[in-house]
Amino acid sequence: MSMESVQSVLGNRVVAAIRSVTGPEPVPLHEPQFRGNEWVYLKECLDSTFVSSVGRFVDRFEAELADYTGARYAVAVVNGTAALHIALKLAGVLADDEVLIPALTFVATANAVTYCGAIPHFVDSAASTMGPDAVKLRDYLVECTEQRAGQCVNRASGRVIRALVPMHVFGHPVDIDGLLAVARDFNLAVVEDAAESLGSFYHGQHTGTFGQMGTLSFNGNKTITTGGGGAILTSNTELARHAKHLTTTAKLPHAWEYRHDEVGYNYRMPNLNAALGCAQIEQLSAMLAAKRELYECYREAFAHVEGIKLISEPEECLSNYWLQALLLDIGLEDERDAILHATNEAGLMTRPVWILLHELASFTSCPRMDLSEAQSLAQRLINIPSSAGLI
Repeated sequence: MSMESVQSVLGNRVVAAIRSVTGPEPVPLHEPQFRGNEWVYLKECLDSTFVSSVGRFVDRFEAELADYTGARYAVAVVNGTAALHIALKLAGVLADDEVLIPALTFVATANAVTYCGAIPHFVDSAASTMGPDAVKLRDYLVECTEQRAGQCVNRASGRVIRALVPMHVFGHPVDIDGLLAVARDFNLAVVEDAAESLGSFYHGQHTGTFGQMGTLSFNGNKTITTGGGGAILTSNTELARHAKHLTTTAKLPHAWEYRHDEVGYNYRMPNLNAALGCAQIEQLSAMLAAKRELYECYREAFAHVEGIKLISEPEECLSNYWLQALLLDIGLEDERDAILHATNEAGLMTRPVWILLHELASFTSCPRMDLSEAQSLAQRLINIPSSAGLI
């Protein structure tokens, strides 16, 4: 049998497995669900005329995010990239610093680093979590860095490595204990990119609450959405105050005067978006339950499809299953594109994982460690329809 025939057979099996869960109609990868008070709160916001960054829904949304995640504070902003930019800045990242980020992440993680004038330094992934490999990273830093005056310095570039950004891929928690230990031993600030992991818990604690700060995204394709939007999570009072100040153009409170005491950013979330978020967060538990049920249906559907594994939450973790993902067995990398073709031709929207960041033109010259596991994962991962409304 030719390779093309083998690929076609496997692609057809994947189509059949997905169809057994979703039914015969075309299915998008992920779409938002509006089944609660969205219209009510949006009308209330419009009637109030407070549709920009001042309004009661912004304060309410921040309070509800903090309550749900267990962070003392949540600062709502315009998107997840803005949240990560400000969090890195407040963590002390300076121009010409290096920041350790996974090569296997969405481009926004690297973009936020560059907004600080810093340089992304790409690290490898662990097969068990798809997030940064703490053991491999420790060995790499022992070999390639040294401590100078309490700072981690890249021997090759001479630059300070200021921070580490764990990213919870598809909502699955990383080995945060291992990464926090690395950060402690090498004097690195930790800012979690929890953009995809609202509703995910590591050993009972919500993602995004382990480092100095964590960041969330509420883009239209996330578990809950505010249209566009993000948030900074922290339990540090001063960091929260400064984050709110910086994201509100650094304007000093005054009845009429416009005085700004530092360079700020027009990053605050509008009240209109927050109104949508308040309605969405009321439905979060139900959406998470639906996503877990969808995972169980897929697990049964793919149980007998050889050569493919459905990605499951790491041990002692609770994942939000934001995007369901298939992982091809090693040796079947060449079949990925055939499966993508077969599924999309059948009206089932599937996607490969992002192109690894060091392969993008903007970042080819950035420092990196051996990325063999990330490269293997990128060749074998496929996202399949994941909307909460499928169940």
